[in-house]
Amino acid sequence: MTRAGGAQVIPRPPVWRPGRPAPWTDTPLPRRLDTRTVADLVVARGPGRSPTVSMERARHSAVLIALFDGPDGAEVILTRRAWHLSSHKGEVSFPGGRTDPGETPVDTALREAYEEVLLDPSIVHPVGELDHLATVVSRSHIVPVVATLPHRPRLEAGTDEVDRILTVPLIELLAPDVFREERWGAPPLDRPVYFFTLDDETVWGATARMLVQLLCLVTGTEDAGDGW
Repeated sequence: MTRAGGAQVIPRPPVWRPGRPAPWTDTPLPRRLDTRTVADLVVARGPGRSPTVSMERARHSAVLIALFDGPDGAEVILTRRAWHLSSHKGEVSFPGGRTDPGETPVDTALREAYEEVLLDPSIVHPVGELDHLATVVSRSHIVPVVATLPHRPRLEAGTDEVDRILTVPLIELLAPDVFREERWGAPPLDRPVYFFTLDDETVWGATARMLVQLLCLVTGTEDAGDGW
């Protein structure tokens, strides 16, 4: 029997506590979210904002938040990193990686998605960005590129760094008891860490932070970023 949340081991610090409920907890939720609606909201919000905290010598990266319509509405493509990797092993993330010289964030996101899951770039329609993230551990400046696909794509791992490809309906991420927040560290320097517990995987870290912002956007609720 598969354990809820999968086999991930979460590296919690010695000091942590439960955080706040999901930002959309008290908001009437849509029964269905279609890709066109999500894309229109991303377009309307304008360009992604830079992180509020700058990081010297941060490495520039981009990820692709690719959406397509399935039986339950808009679904998003995620990957699980292989367990043999030295860093971030077993973690669930969006396709993405480091920006090469001369690339735009869209160039990077499309290239990485093709390299990782063989997503045909000719069917990808970029529509905008979410706010950029600065990550402390990997010292990265990440640009989340949101794009739509005309149909469910044919995907397969293009590298041994990808252990699994999964697609998740956004409406599933809004279901009760899927989201939780934890506060890592001692106040007043504690920080929020977000988790989405699926049937057999846990999405957390930077990927969960991006999903929280996307879901706040589509539900019309306050972004709980604490100054990302």
